[in-house]
Amino acid sequence: MTQSNMLSIRAEFPSLNRLHHGEPLVYFDGPAGTQVPGSVMQAMTAYYVTHNANTHGQFVTTQESDKMLAEMRESVAAFLGARDTSTISIGANMTTLAFSLSRAFARAFKPGDEVVITQLDHEANRGPWLALEERGILVREVALRSDGTLDDEDMRQKITSHTRLVCIGMASNALGTVNNVALARELSSKVGAWLLLDAVHFAPHFLIDVEALQTDFLLCSAYKFYGPHVGLLYARPGLLDQLEPDRLRTQDQHAPFRIETGTQNHAALSGVKAAIEFIAALGHGSTLRQRLAQAMTTIGEHERAVAVELADRLRVIDGLTIYGPGFAGGRRAPTISFTLGRLSAEDVCRRLGERGICAWDGHFYAIRAMEVLGLLDRGGVTRMGICMYNTHDEAKRVAAAIERVRKSA
Repeated sequence: MTQSNMLSIRAEFPSLNRLHHGEPLVYFDGPAGTQVPGSVMQAMTAYYVTHNANTHGQFVTTQESDKMLAEMRESVAAFLGARDTSTISIGANMTTLAFSLSRAFARAFKPGDEVVITQLDHEANRGPWLALEERGILVREVALRSDGTLDDEDMRQKITSHTRLVCIGMASNALGTVNNVALARELSSKVGAWLLLDAVHFAPHFLIDVEALQTDFLLCSAYKFYGPHVGLLYARPGLLDQLEPDRLRTQDQHAPFRIETGTQNHAALSGVKAAIEFIAALGHGSTLRQRLAQAMTTIGEHERAVAVELADRLRVIDGLTIYGPGFAGGRRAPTISFTLGRLSAEDVCRRLGERGICAWDGHFYAIRAMEVLGLLDRGGVTRMGICMYNTHDEAKRVAAAIERVRKSA
């Protein structure tokens, strides 16, 4: 990404103009939620100003709302590579959708059936499935190795003829690890199990193609890719209609509406559409999907370059340990988690925060992974996340600030 392109992109984010003690804030907190471009804010405001109404009425604003919602599903389908909008459902957030699916699975599974999860995943892709144990369903964990990757051989052992569902994250929000989803699909297909993918941390950084992945379910969150707080669910065509999610009898009983409860946040959904259009505007092509594919390639290359520079600068700092795999072969999202000597992650982030650097500390809801790696008792790790608007100059500034933190400890 050229310097002029980077300046143009950064100009789209009003929050990047904020100063702290006279210096611009450095937003390396993206894994917990990215900053939002002005066009997304404008779309949400425009909805309230011009179209605000509930759905399925006989007057102009409600009809405009219906049209916007239909177009939003089309945009999400293009973003995920889905064949049509009947596969795209909406929820308050990923966790809420996962719990809705969990209750539906509980009605479809029987005691003795098995579900496979992993030790690396965010609790939103563990807790809803662990709740199935109350129904006599056995939940098995794929082991996390010390290098921050899942144990493929253990996955082969855990997925058996009794497995009904395999739940795995595409990328770890805690360590950045990109998981071997192809193996999970191969093994689950052999035993006739459904595959559910958590793409929350993957979606901002890599192109998703649900058709190529051959996944049964995929969940992600728009606020991780420059949009508002909305959860998104892809369900393979025809699959959602086989399940019995909680719903009112007044709800549309067919996919994709079957799992949706109550009135949606229409203004936020107009923001989801605008966020996808914002990303697509960075690419070229005759269709929205083609523009998204080209844009995600450009974004990914830039993010990886900044992340690699940051990682290289951090590795030479005495007492600093980075966790997770390297970046070669697309094995890691542009997310770097580390410990610094005897300092707690909270101490590191507080000292960085005083210097205008936004970074997160803790377990990031990947609490099982932190337990397995022996990091929970010391307060987890410090996490840096690179997004499209982050720069090489910021990477240099952050690395220098961490060195100063080390020296002052």
